Amino acid sequence: MAVVLFDGVCNLCNGTVRFVMPRDPAGYFQFASLGSDPANRVLEAAHAEGSLPDGVVLVEDGRVFTRSDAALRIVRRLAFPWPLLWGFVIVPRLIRDALYDFVARNRYRWFGTRDSCLLPSPGYADRFLR
Repeated sequence: MAVVLFDGVCNLCNGTVRFVMPRDPAGYFQFASLGSDPANRVLEAAHAEGSLPDGVVLVEDGRVFTRSDAALRIVRRLAFPWPLLWGFVIVPRLIRDALYDFVARNRYRWFGTRDSCLLPSPGYADRFLR
């Protein structure tokens, strides 16, 4: 099991969660909004140090992954054909993270924000940590 932590007011981040859920039929991923009590408990258990970038963070096997590493580790667990994107891991992290950071810096402007956190769709509520 792994936990995807996401910016609950970001439309792109919420869209990412809505994209992942149906493509993860085994229910490998659980979800929590960054800054929430469940997210803080997960990060504390993983001994996360320092500030984390907002956006999407993955906690898997007690390790914290951010930026492009988090995104690639998420897609490799999804139903085919999405694991094919794992091939981008051969691109140097400096380049991958620069692209990730560019999108992250502009995500509110490009995709907008919401006033409240994502409410899970019926059938997915048990995948959100409480």
